[in-house]
Amino acid sequence: MSDFLLELSSNPTAKKLFQAAGLPMPTPLDRQKGGTTEQVLKDQPVFVGGEGALSELLAKTLYQAGAEPYAQGDKLYNVFVAASDKKPTKLLMGEAPEGIKAKGLVFDATGLSSPADLKQIYEFFKPRARAIARSGRLLIIARPTEDAKTPEEAAARAGLDGFTRSIAKEVGKLGATANLLYVAEGAEARLPGAIRFFLSTASAFVTGQPLRITKLAKGDRDTGNFVKPLNGKVVMVTGAARGIGAATAEILANEGAHVVVLDRPADDQPASEVARKIGGTVLLADVSDPKAPEQIASFLKEKFGGVDVVIHNAGITRDKMFANMKPDVWDATIDINLAAVVRITDALLSGDVLREGGRIICLSSIAGLSGNAGQTNYAASKGGIAGYVRNLATKTAAKGITVNAIAPGFIETRMTAAIPVAIREVARRLSALGQGGQPSDVGQAITFLSTPGAQGVSGQVLRVCGGAFVGA
Repeated sequence: MSDFLLELSSNPTAKKLFQAAGLPMPTPLDRQKGGTTEQVLKDQPVFVGGEGALSELLAKTLYQAGAEPYAQGDKLYNVFVAASDKKPTKLLMGEAPEGIKAKGLVFDATGLSSPADLKQIYEFFKPRARAIARSGRLLIIARPTEDAKTPEEAAARAGLDGFTRSIAKEVGKLGATANLLYVAEGAEARLPGAIRFFLSTASAFVTGQPLRITKLAKGDRDTGNFVKPLNGKVVMVTGAARGIGAATAEILANEGAHVVVLDRPADDQPASEVARKIGGTVLLADVSDPKAPEQIASFLKEKFGGVDVVIHNAGITRDKMFANMKPDVWDATIDINLAAVVRITDALLSGDVLREGGRIICLSSIAGLSGNAGQTNYAASKGGIAGYVRNLATKTAAKGITVNAIAPGFIETRMTAAIPVAIREVARRLSALGQGGQPSDVGQAITFLSTPGAQGVSGQVLRVCGGAFVGA
C-alpha cells in the first residue's frame, strides 16, 4: 500500500505547498540494502562529545565502521588521534563546521553524576542541532539509572531518557532518529555491535528507545565479526511465508544464516517460494497444534543437529470489542500468540535443541504496551510476550542464550492495508517519523538481536515503531 504523502515529499514543489498548508511531510528514510558491511559509516561525518569512560572504545568502534569523526574538545580529540592508526580526525569546537551535515552525533554521558551535568547534553547538541543530516542518528551512551550511587546521579541518568524521547520527536521530520544505550559497568566490550546498529541505516525505524547493555547472558562469543555475522548458523522463523516473517528470513540469509521457513501446511506454496529464494529449508507445522513442539524440535535436531536462533513471528489478530468477544476468539489469540511460543520454546530448551549461546526473539507489539480498543485479546497476548522474555532471560543466561522481544508499531503489511483509509492515515502520522514502517525494518532489528554483537542485550523489548506517540 503506497503512502501518498511520502511519495509527494520527494517532489519539491508539492512539498512546499503541503508545508505551507501546515500538513506533515514525512522524509523518505535511508534503509539498509543487502548484507552488513564492515564500514557501515564509510566516510560519514560523526560528531562525538562527552568525557566519560568510553572515549577510546568509541574511537575504535567509529574508525572500524569507517566514520569520519569530529571530536569535541582537545582532550577527546587527543584520545581519538591516539586510537586512529593514522586515520583522519578533526577537532570539533563551537558550532558545526560550515557545510558539514553530521550523519551521527554521539555523546558519552557515562560521566554524568548530577542534574547540573545535564548541561553538557545541551552544550553538545544545541550548537549542532541544525547540522543533523537527513536520516541522521543521535546516540547517547550512559550508565543505568538503577546502578546510580546517589539520588542525584540517578536523576541525571533518568533525565537522559526524557531528553532522548523528546529530541527524537523533534528530529523525526528529517527522517533522523535518537536513541539511548545504558551500558552496565563491565559490559563495555559488548557495546560496539549496538553502536553500529543504532548509527547505521539498519535502524531506520527505531527511535526514542532506551536499550540496556548488560552482562546477564554469559559467554565470550566473538562480537567483532560484523560481516556475515550469522555464517554457519541455523535460524528458524515461524510465520515466514509472507510479511514480516518473509522479510526477516531474507535479511537473515543475507547475513549468512541457513533459514528454516516455518509456516502452516496451508501456506506450503508461499513458504516454499521464500525458502527457494533464500536457499533455506521449509518446515510445515501449525504452531497451534499440541504436537507441533515435538515435531519442530525433532526436525531441527535430526536435520541440523540443533538450532542457533529461534524467531517466534507467527501470530494472529481477532479484533472485537471486549463486550462482544466470544470465548473462541479470545482463546485462539492467546494460544497462537503466546501459549504456542511458550510450548515450542520449552521443547527446544528441554531437549537441548537450542544451542548454547543461542537466541530467542519473540514478536510483541506496541498494542501490548499501550493497549488498543478492540484488541484486548491481542494486547494481552503481546503484553504477555514482554513479561515472558524478561523472565526467561534470567533462566537461560547461564548458557549464554539471550531472550528478547520486538514490538512493532504501524508496519505496512497486508494486515494494515485492510484498515480503513482514514484510520490508516492517522496511524501513519502518529509517530516521530510521520510514516509507517516496512517489514524489513522489523527484520533488521530482529537480525541485530540474532547476531553475536547483541550478546549484551537480553530480557528486553525493543520497539520498532518510528517513535509512535502511544505506548511506553
